Amino acid sequence: MRPSSKTITVFSSPIHIDEDPEAEETKQFVEEQAALTDSVLSQCEHRHKLKNQLTALYNHPRFYIPFKRGGKYFYFQNTGLQAHNVLCVQKGSNGEPEVLLDPNGLSEDGSVSLNRFAISEDGEYLAYGISSCGSDWSTIRVMRVEDRRVEDDCISWVKFSQITWTRDGKGFFYCRFPKPKEGSELDAGTETNSYQNHELYYHFLGTDQSEDILCWRDLDHPKYIYSTEITLDGKYLLLEVEESSASFNKLYYCNLSSLPKGLQGFKSSNQLLPFIKFIDNFEARYTNVSNDGAEFTFLTNKNAPKYKLVRVNLNEPEAWTDIVPENEKDVLESARAINGNKVLLCYINDVKNTLQIRDLQTGQFLHDLPIDIGTVTVIAGRRGDSEAFIGFTSFLTPGIIYKCNLAAEVPEMKIFREVSVPGFDRRDFQVKQVFVPSKDGTKIPMFIVCKKNILLDGSHPALLYGYGGFNVSLTPSFNINHIVLIKNLGFIYCLSNIRGGGEYGEEWHDAATLSKKQNCFDDFIASAEFLISSGYSSPERLCIEGGSNGGILVAACINQRPDLFGCALAHVGVMDMLRFHKFTIGHVWASEFGCSDNEEDFRWLIKYSPLHNVRRPWEKSGDRCCQYPSTMLLTADHDDRVVPLHSLKLLATMQYILSHSVDKSPQTNPIVARIDRKSGHGGGRSIQKQIDEASDRYGFAAKMLGAYWID
Repeated sequence: MRPSSKTITVFSSPIHIDEDPEAEETKQFVEEQAALTDSVLSQCEHRHKLKNQLTALYNHPRFYIPFKRGGKYFYFQNTGLQAHNVLCVQKGSNGEPEVLLDPNGLSEDGSVSLNRFAISEDGEYLAYGISSCGSDWSTIRVMRVEDRRVEDDCISWVKFSQITWTRDGKGFFYCRFPKPKEGSELDAGTETNSYQNHELYYHFLGTDQSEDILCWRDLDHPKYIYSTEITLDGKYLLLEVEESSASFNKLYYCNLSSLPKGLQGFKSSNQLLPFIKFIDNFEARYTNVSNDGAEFTFLTNKNAPKYKLVRVNLNEPEAWTDIVPENEKDVLESARAINGNKVLLCYINDVKNTLQIRDLQTGQFLHDLPIDIGTVTVIAGRRGDSEAFIGFTSFLTPGIIYKCNLAAEVPEMKIFREVSVPGFDRRDFQVKQVFVPSKDGTKIPMFIVCKKNILLDGSHPALLYGYGGFNVSLTPSFNINHIVLIKNLGFIYCLSNIRGGGEYGEEWHDAATLSKKQNCFDDFIASAEFLISSGYSSPERLCIEGGSNGGILVAACINQRPDLFGCALAHVGVMDMLRFHKFTIGHVWASEFGCSDNEEDFRWLIKYSPLHNVRRPWEKSGDRCCQYPSTMLLTADHDDRVVPLHSLKLLATMQYILSHSVDKSPQTNPIVARIDRKSGHGGGRSIQKQIDEASDRYGFAAKMLGAYWID
């Protein structure tokens, strides 16, 4: 049964939300909304049971894939309820594991996390970035691996950056923005100003940041974002240049071995590194796989929407050769050169991963590596290694690390480590993949996970999840939250692989970008309609969920079809499609959405922008029973990627419009927000914060859908 009464705030006059998070009006609004949400959550009786059950299931050892540097193996592990994973090291494959860096000692409340790291080639130094409150800003420190001594090196204002050691171990490259506006350093992560003029620097160990070498910047293109890689031979520094979130990049290189005085010679020269602009247009993506001197192998979608392997000599930039052509159906997701002249390829086949070993020089097929239906999470190994470590997960597989000897005549996948979750028995569940026709007839793949032998009578609460953007593929993965929903609250969990993702390559992505964005909403709505028509659930028992781009998805769908859902959970969504490009890193999303500064783009953005399309559904349908589903918007005060103002403005708009009518408003379903403190876009959250948030949002959903607890 659905609850008979729900609380919703009512305003007597229009609410104005300042886009300045420090404005007193904004702070007051946030405090009032927090109190409102607490009052609603206090009536959600399953929250505490959820929290207890999630805590119990999270409390198990977890191991992550190892990698090797200088004869040492490095990997992360968690004993169960540690706030953050711990970085460990051991000498050799049979050495005694030791803790190298425990981020849990960096703060008492778990708000400081490790968000990037790199080990020097000889395994002697660890450079690591720490972040506060989930912000994208990072401060880099350096530790000696042997005695765990933290050096004096301290590098600030790093964002969207790798740490790339030179092979001699004398220092590393990193990227940063100029120091933010005055005062932002007091609480980095709460600012809203746009980030521009990314810069590449080199830091010599033992020196002050003020002495770092400015290696590259482009003041004529202030929106460029850089990332770096050094080839295994140490000769070439590759610079990837991106201007947007599209699947395209420029590619520059610098021959470090040709610098007469090395990097030291640039310390006081006021000159940038002599990069060669090898690819100087945004027409495709190029990812380095390996090189033999000037001859490079790249993974690219140039004239290949599903990607292929190509080879080119830097000295003959016009002569490209296909090594592994584009597959007719499967997407070539990654390629890793291992064991000399072998390459391990990972494909996506109907939203499941497959593995192949091929000859790196000729592309000749050698072996398939058998894996279950699921996702390859990580592949670790280098060209000089004969062994590869392969991470795997699925809806019903918590995690397996395979070790594969590629030097064997017939390589085998042997289990190196496997995660076990006490109280979870995969035999109690079933997984099904269906293909749902969308509005235009396109078949949309969707996974359905539930208990075995359920009766399809429309009585089950269901959670439908989607993303649909930025070429991101959602493949099967294990999620304790969903297992608890299925096992203890009788939910059906559904993952819809709508257009806009990368599940079928660049064409699938492109089919829901810019003027075609409506396709992803149509796909998601069609998935919901299938679940209802097939008897899995019913409108009043169906909850939809998504985060970031998926937050737009959820908000747009409840605007367009409020009658189709009983509950909606929208995380950190881009809700104001007319102004997103004005805040932090929002301008890079213009390739995905368009930009309202352009009249043509404005015309399609205004049609679906969640903030600008809130309507009173009872006025449109003439049905006084029709209202918006119970809705929770989730955001965080240190989200400096999708700033909180998006969710706050949508919240105020929904509450005002839906609570006011010529006649008494029929909107009784609550519209609330969960505004997390000392958190960001999602990364760096402690286990406890993850459990607390999951308990709140799913406790809310369970209450709104009338789900009951099953022991």
